Amino acid sequence: MKISAITYLVRDYDEAIAWFVNALGFVLIEDTDMGEGKRWVLVSSELQGGINLLLAKAVGPTQINAIGKSAGGRVSFILNTESFAQDHARMMAAGVEFKEPPRHEPYGTVAVFADLYGNLWDLIEPRSSV
Repeated sequence: MKISAITYLVRDYDEAIAWFVNALGFVLIEDTDMGEGKRWVLVSSELQGGINLLLAKAVGPTQINAIGKSAGGRVSFILNTESFAQDHARMMAAGVEFKEPPRHEPYGTVAVFADLYGNLWDLIEPRSSV
């Protein structure tokens, strides 16, 4: 078994799809109408083998209040890259809000950014194991 998708609460399907595709360069894997305003929407940073995000439109006050609070203010998601400088520059040009300048840690180069709902992410280029 493996984790294939993680539910990610959104205000609006199209707003979230646009942000993930345009700002992060994710791929829209599936967008299927389920009826009654529900859709099965999967985005991923990889075409094959990656973990998908299931974009789920929040319904009701409890879910709506949980948008942007995936880890209670801590980094919720980690996005690895093989080219930190290139992806960091592309994301900044797309309007991604970085919370700090890039820094070098024992595990690699990293910077924290906020997504369109305020969830925090790490963009990391792992240190090579050479």
